[in-house]
Amino acid sequence: MKYSTQLLGISNAIVDILTHVEPEFIADMGATVGAMNLIDEQRAETIYRSMGPATEMSGGSVANTVAGFANLGGDAAYIGHVHDDQLGKIFNHDMRSLGVDIRLQPASTGAPTARSFILITPDAQRTMNTYLGSCTELAVADITDKTVGIPKVILLEGYVWDIPEGPALARKTMEMAAEIGATVALSLSDAFCVERHHASFMDAVVNGAYIVIADENEINALMQTENFDESIAKLHAFDNMFVMTRSAEGSVIAQGETRIVQAAMPVEKLVDTTGAGDAYSAGFLYGWANDWQLEECARLGTHCATRVIQQLGARIEPGLIESYKQIDAG
Repeated sequence: MKYSTQLLGISNAIVDILTHVEPEFIADMGATVGAMNLIDEQRAETIYRSMGPATEMSGGSVANTVAGFANLGGDAAYIGHVHDDQLGKIFNHDMRSLGVDIRLQPASTGAPTARSFILITPDAQRTMNTYLGSCTELAVADITDKTVGIPKVILLEGYVWDIPEGPALARKTMEMAAEIGATVALSLSDAFCVERHHASFMDAVVNGAYIVIADENEINALMQTENFDESIAKLHAFDNMFVMTRSAEGSVIAQGETRIVQAAMPVEKLVDTTGAGDAYSAGFLYGWANDWQLEECARLGTHCATRVIQQLGARIEPGLIESYKQIDAG
């Protein structure tokens, strides 16, 4: 099979706006600390006016993974909906500057580009205030032979199920993937998202997605268990490959009787936990797309996540794959 690209991401296109704040700022904004708070356009404008200097870059979970995959040297493309405004231009320019093939043109009508204010407190905790805006206008009609092409793997974001045409869009994507021989990877996004769409997610796992990417809480929500050990026991009933991160406990890859446990790597200074899971996914999928052994995929994913949490923002910087190879050679 000759693929047109290695990785195609489909997700909510969001501009991340990152800044360091004191806990009092979050309290004044009325946000729940450490959570993803959905806000309206007016609240978004209020936060933007109130915050200090910030870093703006393309974001959203799967977009972060696609960007990281590209910076590792992978061939990547992306489908997401932005508006033809300043933030939409920032999103597309940022992704294209990394070599990512943007498959949709910005919309001239509709809501403004989505943005997430990522407020980072001195303890490295992140509190997200997200205005979804234009990303909710991603539609079934955006998934075509031209926009999809023939990727080796399609990464679908769980949050897509929250938008009006999301479930139908996801189903069309999985059906197209089956026709063209592409592998579907499903990122579960967060435990609350899994709970909101449990039946639909489980159908996707059984009837479309081969790779399932999740953290410990998300896999417990999918398996409807109380702890990780119970979840692991239930995975025997599935043919899928489950790629699961466990923070300080490292990660586990499970498929059938196969269990690959990767320990966490040392962290010198924790700066910002934003995007650790996205970075792990980028590393894992880069290895998988290049036919690495699963143990090596897990090691690269862990290396990527470890580097990202010691910096501001979720972006894997160019050159990281070289640093990994040097460590591996040593």
